Amino acid sequence: MTVKSVRYSLQDQVATIRIDDGKRNALSPQVLHEIYAALARAESDRAIVILTGRESVFSAGFDLHVMKRGGINALRMLRAGYALTARVMAYPYPVIAACNGHSLAMGVFLMLSADYVIGSRGDFKIAANEVALGLTMPRVAAAMLRHRLNPAAFQRAVTVSQYFDVESALDAGFFDELVEPADLISRAESCASEFKKLDPRAHTASKRRIRAALIRKIRFSIPLDLLDAVMMGLRGARPRV
Repeated sequence: MTVKSVRYSLQDQVATIRIDDGKRNALSPQVLHEIYAALARAESDRAIVILTGRESVFSAGFDLHVMKRGGINALRMLRAGYALTARVMAYPYPVIAACNGHSLAMGVFLMLSADYVIGSRGDFKIAANEVALGLTMPRVAAAMLRHRLNPAAFQRAVTVSQYFDVESALDAGFFDELVEPADLISRAESCASEFKKLDPRAHTASKRRIRAALIRKIRFSIPLDLLDAVMMGLRGARPRV
């Protein structure tokens, strides 16, 4: 029996999607499948979403064990992860990312696809560390970083794989606000209550209007990024995200 790593709960039209694999919340094929299923359930419930992780970690990114094995499973994982950013950005109700701590690589890109991002104070690191790991920054990843970060931080995040502490991550644009870890979920729930006052149709139409070009860019870039991953594999490299 497969143990689920993504938990779904619904209360007062707010769906909490919690990623918890008991470790670093690696975005494996199974975890990504569960996130997609949870988002579909939340949309059916017409719910605002709070997307969060476990104690001290939001997500460390793609499952490196799957990446190192390569093959079709790795490519499917990459496709599902990259496409998830567009899925979240186009979700018809507000999405709040409640970042519990460390967030790396694909974990960052998933976090940045939310409408509002709350970080936790503490000794945590936020980084898109692809270049440090020997991987040219994927187009989808670069687009997500450019979507949120200020220009100088974007350059540092991509070209030198800067690790941001939480305060500098706030200044860079990764977070909209910081709270104490004990207050993270209550603050996210408070934001969800405020967002209930928005006109749902106007919210959906507006977010999709201003993100239409970015979503198209992501969908166009996915096959190119997958081709890059294949070519790196053919050269004997181990693409790591």
